[in-house]
Amino acid sequence: MKHRERERETEESRSTWQAVLLFASNKMDSENNESGVCGCCGPLRPRYKRLVDNIFPEDPKDGLSKSDMEKLTFYAVSAPEKLDRIGAYLAERLSRDVVRHRYGNVVIAMEALDQLLMACHSQSIKPFVESFLHMVAKLLESREPDLQVLGTNSFVKFANIEEDTPSYHRRYDFFVSQFSAMCHSTHEDTETRTRIRVAGIKGLQGVVRKTVNDELQAIIWEPQHMDKLIPSMLFNMQDSEDLDRAGHPSTPSGSVSQDGEENPAALAESCFRELLGRAAYGNMNNAVRPVLVHLDNHHLWDPNEFAVSCFRIIMYSIQAQHSHHVIQQVLNHLDTHNKNTPRARAGIVQVLLETVAIAAKGSVGPTVLEVFNTLLKHLRMSVDFELGESSRRNSSTSVSSGRGKESEERIVQNAIIQTIGFFGGNLPDYQRAEVMMFIMGKVPVYGTPCHTLDTVKIGHQGTKRIQTMLLSSLIMVTSGFKSKSMAAALPSPFLDPLFSISLMEDSELRQLVFEILHNIIDRHDNRAKLRGIRIIPNVAALKIKREKISKQDVAFMKKHGQQLYRHIYLGCKEEDNVHKNFELLFTTLAILTIELANEEVVIDLIRLSIALQDMALANEENMPMFIRCGIMALVAAYLNFLSQMIANPPFCQHVSKVIELRSMDAQHLLPEHIFRDKCPIPESLDKEDRLLYFQTADMAECLAGPGYNAERLSVPYVPQVTDEDRLTRRKSFVDTISLQVDIVSNCLPDKSQLAEEITFETLKKAIDTTGLEEQEREKRRQVMEKFQKAPFEEIAAHCESKANMLHDRLAKIFELTIRPPPSPSGVVSISSGHTQHQSVPVYEMKFPDLCVY
Repeated sequence: MKHRERERETEESRSTWQAVLLFASNKMDSENNESGVCGCCGPLRPRYKRLVDNIFPEDPKDGLSKSDMEKLTFYAVSAPEKLDRIGAYLAERLSRDVVRHRYGNVVIAMEALDQLLMACHSQSIKPFVESFLHMVAKLLESREPDLQVLGTNSFVKFANIEEDTPSYHRRYDFFVSQFSAMCHSTHEDTETRTRIRVAGIKGLQGVVRKTVNDELQAIIWEPQHMDKLIPSMLFNMQDSEDLDRAGHPSTPSGSVSQDGEENPAALAESCFRELLGRAAYGNMNNAVRPVLVHLDNHHLWDPNEFAVSCFRIIMYSIQAQHSHHVIQQVLNHLDTHNKNTPRARAGIVQVLLETVAIAAKGSVGPTVLEVFNTLLKHLRMSVDFELGESSRRNSSTSVSSGRGKESEERIVQNAIIQTIGFFGGNLPDYQRAEVMMFIMGKVPVYGTPCHTLDTVKIGHQGTKRIQTMLLSSLIMVTSGFKSKSMAAALPSPFLDPLFSISLMEDSELRQLVFEILHNIIDRHDNRAKLRGIRIIPNVAALKIKREKISKQDVAFMKKHGQQLYRHIYLGCKEEDNVHKNFELLFTTLAILTIELANEEVVIDLIRLSIALQDMALANEENMPMFIRCGIMALVAAYLNFLSQMIANPPFCQHVSKVIELRSMDAQHLLPEHIFRDKCPIPESLDKEDRLLYFQTADMAECLAGPGYNAERLSVPYVPQVTDEDRLTRRKSFVDTISLQVDIVSNCLPDKSQLAEEITFETLKKAIDTTGLEEQEREKRRQVMEKFQKAPFEEIAAHCESKANMLHDRLAKIFELTIRPPPSPSGVVSISSGHTQHQSVPVYEMKFPDLCVY
């Protein structure tokens, strides 16, 4: 009996202990509480731990146990709430194995983590990801390259997983810093260094893919992260460029080299393009600024091949509507570094040229005029630097260094001009017209309303330099410009200052002006066929393209024709004209004939030609013999061209006869001879031999048929006198002070005139008045013929110029006479709408004598 009771008690105690142990096991499984009992009793360990332990073989070389891994994956998928515990336990084991250098088990743990990540997609994966990222961070912190590469590969796999819900608390600051450090690896072994750099670039690419599309991870675009991401990519791209320069060929395309190794430069470029392609409107500045800083820190503006390639990548990677952000950044950078070396500034300008060239094909935004304004400002600064170096060079003994500095500034100026021209040349016509007006407003010309540059400070040489460069940029902007209406292409605010420059005493500036006119007027590209002043035997063989002149162009010539003729006339008699000036004058006359000439304009051009011939023969201004012969050759070449263009046989015959006689008796009056080197120039022109010159009566007789008003040929052409001659005096610089000195000095009488010697001849001329009466009678006759036969536009322009001169004279007189008396309380003057009080001290006032005692 006692034995049975003892057995019963034993069974009860055994069942009680089993129940306790079962409860403890369930408790530990639910709370993940490891106890000493579980350590001693293997079967009592939680199931997820047993499954995790089973995937590790006794020998790590055997690799991951596939069957046990399948069991663990099935358990994780079936019980997703256990994922966070599985991850934590794997992280614990991995940390222990890393410390104990059991790298085989580390590889197995990471492989298992990768498979679990790929298999499980549930809400509970968030805590598991935290454990996973913790393990990746442990590997990246290790100094073993293999572990760093292993952790990077796992992170890249994780980055390619698209999560269903965004993460509100996850941050990647550590990974950005660590991957960026790997991109700058300086390991001694070349292959190992390449592996670490490739892994770092892949890691950054993974961070980019994981964060840029997540609105909650917009913090990745902040400057502290961009300052690490972008320089790391540029460093590897730059390293490849350095190898290329050193003679080590890099992979031309793709990211894998010939011997199977991945190329860091290609990977970095791919990641760079991907990052820029994902940049939104508000992130462009943060993405571009680190590029500029990197180029500054590594002195990559000179030479600037790498900088140019970087910005090409940027412009082709970003969205087209964001292009103006990049241009704005480069412009601001140029402003910030305006005191850098000339070559560095030239490198920045050339980069701007590349960005503008690409952006001009798409959208440049509202920065069109801002680009030109900034470039013109730096052009002026470059001229100031050049003049400063030139003055210092003249005062010092070092000549070679000064010349080098000056030539370097010329590099900057040429780069700016090329940028202006290329940008303007790629704009649509309506924007190009605005740019032409904008640049023309910056050209320093006295009397223009937009006289913005302070030319008094830079003087004659600096002003001429700025004028030359701005006109050169205008040539590039107007190249290829096609306007249907000449009035829209050459409005008065553009044409007037342009013609003012054509009156300056500088042959180079006048050449630039005529080239600009050719670009605008020549709408059918006939200039190449007319290149070189010569007697063209057969104009029809040139196959010149032309159209019937439109009504708008007829109105333009009626309004501005006399202005055009006047500047051609005055430009021919400049004493510093060279062969190129006469070539451009001939081309100007020919293009006017092709594009804008109707019957009335043809008569005006013939009158202009005869006036030029008479001016060369009379030589009232004592022109050099070369200039006189050059004008004669110009008239011959142009009338030969005009006679064939209007297809008038008698006119052609008369012109050909004169040219033939010149070829036999006066070859110096033909362009083929006078512009030849070492051509013999006569001491005087034979005015008596009329057959050598074109006669007005003969040409009027040839054009007496219907279509031409030949009677107008009898009215000699006289250029209208405008206020422009009195103001500019055809100076090539705009120095107000020197202009005042010129006016004052011209008003003073010459001592030689005051002390003129009285001789018998002078007394005879003073007594004889018959010659004066004849001259007065001839002058009256010419005035009457002019008002009877000259076109209304020419008479109106002549009267308007006289009225303007009278108005200016009266305004000066009133300004000198009508002035308020000085007052100690101050003089009230109104300027730009605001009253200003200028007090006059009592001791400086001048009182009448009667008021002083």
